[in-house]
Amino acid sequence: MKIGVVGTGYVGLVAGVCFADTGQRVVCVDTDPAKVERLRRGEVPIYEPGLAPLLARVMRERRIVFTTRHAEAVAGAAAVFLAVGTPEGPDGEPDLAALDAALADVLAALDGPLVLVLKSTVPVGTAARVRARVADAPHPVEVVSNPEFLKEGAAVDDFLRPDRVVVGTDSDRAFEVMQTLYRPFTLAGQPLLRMTNVAAELTKYAANAMLATRISFMNEIARLCDAVGADVKQVREGLATDPRIGKAFLYAGVGYGGSCFPKDTQGLIHVARRAGVDLRIVRAAEEVNDAQKRLLGERIRSRYGDDLTGRRVALWGLAFKPQTDDVREAPALVLARDLLAHGAEVVGTDPEALGTFAAALGDARMAYAADPYDAARGADAIALCTEWNEYRAVEFERLRGLVRTPWILDGRNVLDEVRARAAGFEIEGIGRGR
Repeated sequence: MKIGVVGTGYVGLVAGVCFADTGQRVVCVDTDPAKVERLRRGEVPIYEPGLAPLLARVMRERRIVFTTRHAEAVAGAAAVFLAVGTPEGPDGEPDLAALDAALADVLAALDGPLVLVLKSTVPVGTAARVRARVADAPHPVEVVSNPEFLKEGAAVDDFLRPDRVVVGTDSDRAFEVMQTLYRPFTLAGQPLLRMTNVAAELTKYAANAMLATRISFMNEIARLCDAVGADVKQVREGLATDPRIGKAFLYAGVGYGGSCFPKDTQGLIHVARRAGVDLRIVRAAEEVNDAQKRLLGERIRSRYGDDLTGRRVALWGLAFKPQTDDVREAPALVLARDLLAHGAEVVGTDPEALGTFAAALGDARMAYAADPYDAARGADAIALCTEWNEYRAVEFERLRGLVRTPWILDGRNVLDEVRARAAGFEIEGIGRGR
């Protein structure tokens, strides 16, 4: 079966490569000629574990091609997936300009019946809006909502071994096409859930809002732990062993970031507001997260004052999570901007995200180091923002000889506090009973 994929970001590229790995013929379209040329050379423009070798294999076996021409992807395709970006607009409403443009290009190239799959994260009601636009198309177009549930850093594995596949459609024929495409990924019994388009759209938003809420809830409990002298790790264990609660997304830290949780909570709030519903819990989760991102900066200024001139701070971890170079909405961005605004000298380090962070920050005053020990040289504080494995086994004795002030703010509660204190460090976690 031939399928087209419009958009080669995290979602589109992973989907295209994984479908090609099952033997489908895939044509990926992107409007960025430079990006397409890189992909044609086998270069992966994003850091995603496992994606590069998978791309190399399907290219070698000629099951995937890249183009800037939508007609190449649409001609003779059984299904076309729209996987373009839908960034958050100024008021929280997702910007669908790229989706609208991609839809127009697909319709202009339409040469027969088509299953049009909305893979992008879109507001509730988008499928109905798209269905109205394709009603006058020269060939039948059936609109399917197929939200993605990929975790950056584990996107390939999530696609190949999904927890579930959600398919929103009222068309039996379209559902059969989706069953065929996803059969290789659901052979182990993973459910392929059929529902209405609007339910599928809402499922995506609701899932991310629920996970964001769990994180923010635990971060509020962590603040209470600091205030009363409890250890949030012990509290988490007490919660996680309750089968009604479970352990996922109950880790306290400096807040969530990335391209999904912040955008999708805002998108859900916007959809609800238009429907006359006030999602107070979701709004609270977002407010708590915004405050949590400012926590380490507040602690540093509480010790050294608002004028941080002459103070040097090392930021360990710049990506919003490990195993990615994505820095969108990263807590480290909030902390870096706060420290720089108050006059601090800031040195950041990250295994993968130095370039993307520098581009996002756009501030020449920030320095960067590839090695965490180099970043810590002469530091008055080390702030760990991302729990990369590289930072979990720190040589604290070596580190102690490099810093000016032996103070660590462990924003992810991953460092060995006993060893850190034995080496002479003062170490503060999140919710560890300061």
